[in-house]
Amino acid sequence: MLLCALRTALIQGSRVWHPGFRTLRAMSSASGQLPNYETLLVSRPRENVLHVELNRPNKMNAMNQAFWREMVECFNAIAADTDCRAVVVSGAGKCFTAGIDLMDMASNVLQPEGDDAARMAWNLRRKICAYQESFTVIEKCPKPVLVAVHGACIGGGVDLITACDIRFCSKDAWFQVKEVDIGLAADVGTLQRLPKVIGSHSLVSELVYTARKMMSDEAQSCGLVSRVFPDKETLIEGALDMASEIASRSPVAVQGTKINMVYSRDHGVPEGLQYIATWNMSMLQTTDLMKSAQAALEKKSPKDVVYSKL
Repeated sequence: MLLCALRTALIQGSRVWHPGFRTLRAMSSASGQLPNYETLLVSRPRENVLHVELNRPNKMNAMNQAFWREMVECFNAIAADTDCRAVVVSGAGKCFTAGIDLMDMASNVLQPEGDDAARMAWNLRRKICAYQESFTVIEKCPKPVLVAVHGACIGGGVDLITACDIRFCSKDAWFQVKEVDIGLAADVGTLQRLPKVIGSHSLVSELVYTARKMMSDEAQSCGLVSRVFPDKETLIEGALDMASEIASRSPVAVQGTKINMVYSRDHGVPEGLQYIATWNMSMLQTTDLMKSAQAALEKKSPKDVVYSKL
């Protein structure tokens, strides 16, 4: 019963629905076909690895209304894709993203529906919460998500990458929390996640109050990214290699690890220990444990082990 309950909680936690988003489109592994999106390009470059590219290169991958909707659709589908065990996110063209597409989004934000201030505020809050879900869905997806940043990563781009599990960048990458320069407080994740990613309240305050650029060397030194590559080509290859390494491990172990790390980040140590104890009282009964132990005894790589789909 507990195993069923945990599975149900996992599925419900990774499939989020709110008004305005279309029905989940599952990724078809049988036919090999992947869904088409207006702003995202999804491919399967390695076994058990999906590559999601922000795909508006002529607009510097600026985030329009379709993007916010499609991110939720895409990562809900990834969460349900049993052939996917790790994800790489990158940007097509010359940079990762220029952030919010102000021209496209202006009417949505500046002209909320409603007959009075209360109703307009109510509807605007609902929209902001929907936009927040576009990146929170990355955290809720049980598959580890690596992000590969090249060139500019501005505004909403920082919101996106802080929701990912592993961050790599190229030497030419730079990061900017731009919201104060356009007259608003960042409201889709940066202010909540960046302090926990970097661990320095002082540095985060400096970045968000001044909107100054952070270059790749500083981003690595403060822990925003864990690796810096010479150029985009080696960056993408390195991210895919890392994703393949992750995908070669037991999906029960990897996905359980992600879920418990996210939980423990937002809870105290005692609560985190109780959660993992309850989690593993069922998940330790997996056959993956015996397969992994046998491979270790035989001095084999995890890549030699065939794990069942999860």
